Amino acid sequence: MAEADPFPPADAKGPAMRIDSPADGEGAPPAKRRSRTALMILGPVIAVGAGLWYWFGQPGVVETDNAYVKQDMVSIAGEVSGLITSVKVRDSQHVKAGDVLFTIDPSTFNATIRQADAQIATAQARVTALAADVSARAADVAAAQDDLALAQANYAREKALMDKGFNTRARMDAAGHAVAVARDRIAAIQASVAQARAELASGAQVPGVNPAIAAAQANRAKASLDMERTVVRAPADGIVTQLTRLQVGQMVFPGAPLVSIVRDGSARVEANFKETDLNHMRPGQRAEIEIDAYPGMKLKGHVESIGAGTGSEFSMLPAQNATGNWVKVIQRVPVRIAIDDKADRPLISGLSSNVTVHVGK
Repeated sequence: MAEADPFPPADAKGPAMRIDSPADGEGAPPAKRRSRTALMILGPVIAVGAGLWYWFGQPGVVETDNAYVKQDMVSIAGEVSGLITSVKVRDSQHVKAGDVLFTIDPSTFNATIRQADAQIATAQARVTALAADVSARAADVAAAQDDLALAQANYAREKALMDKGFNTRARMDAAGHAVAVARDRIAAIQASVAQARAELASGAQVPGVNPAIAAAQANRAKASLDMERTVVRAPADGIVTQLTRLQVGQMVFPGAPLVSIVRDGSARVEANFKETDLNHMRPGQRAEIEIDAYPGMKLKGHVESIGAGTGSEFSMLPAQNATGNWVKVIQRVPVRIAIDDKADRPLISGLSSNVTVHVGK
């Protein structure tokens, strides 16, 4: 037996099936219509509210990727001239303050110290001789005074005889001349004693020390200081860099840099923000730092200071805008960001970074 056709023809007996499609919204349940209406009303309200909350409620931030890690670098030069005899460090080596970096040939300064010692000995010998001369001159003064007393006694006797008529004018003149000579000799000896004592005296700057000895001692101290400076030491803890100029046998000239040390604990970030970002920026505001070399590492910091001028003002050739075709360009201002966290990776000077500063609502 054949199965009945599920879709009978239109002219088949019995009523034909009719499917009516209601219009949109017509015949829908009331609850569905209310949900659709509420969604149409609340959607724009929620969008506007979210925008207002983001604009007025979210903390404001400014950020820049024009930022770089900076560290203090100490350039080290020799303070005395001479040939480098040894180099005690290698490139990228960590050193402590006081560690020996390199040494300079001390031969010249040893000779200078010996020469200064000879000058001190000469000055001391001269002082001893002057002191002995003063003592000898003091004895000469006493002898000259005795001679003067004898000359005066002879003159008195000659005068007494002259008054009685038993003497001649020539003898009187000779006696008077003897007295004058004795007086002049005493004056000369006293002057030489005063000069010797003046050479033995000390000045107010170096009381108790003869000036000649003080000068010789100063020369020796200078030579000893130069001798100490032949051993060049690290002035601070840090990493040694730029060591290529430091070679054994190279001549050292005072003031010419030979090696540099990147000081420990001096890492910071120099961020160049647009001038339009500085309106609400203040020192002390919280900052976040991301280093391009270490993805995923974020460091906390704060605004330490804001530069006193734009980058163009401190360039070698500042921009001159007094031209007819002037175009206004947004300037960049350097902002120093202090790093508060201790990084677990080395913060190499010059690394690129991104800085975000939270400036408030």
